[in-house]
Amino acid sequence: MAAIKELTHIVQYEVEDYAKGTTFGGETYPISDTEKQAYTVIIVPDVPRKYKSGVVIAARVIKDKVIIDEDITDRPLWEELVRAGIPREQIILAYAGEKLPDQSAS
Repeated sequence: MAAIKELTHIVQYEVEDYAKGTTFGGETYPISDTEKQAYTVIIVPDVPRKYKSGVVIAARVIKDKVIIDEDITDRPLWEELVRAGIPREQIILAYAGEKLPDQSAS
């Protein structure tokens, strides 16, 4: 259980890091659901709005895997997670078509 807690802590920290600093044309907000182990950053454009609000990063933890559902950054989340110590084999890029783990055997 401790390994999963550490994994979720790393994912939450790294995802929320994308909401820090300045963003051209909008404001970013981290949204974390620790119960469901889902972590997201959204962007809300400045007024007047040329663009819609949207998801910048979306990741979640299932068992011992990190599922990245969305990543539209120029600094890929998976690379940051690997730098933070999560093996690439534990990271699934769902947005790039990588196969999700079988969730039926909980």
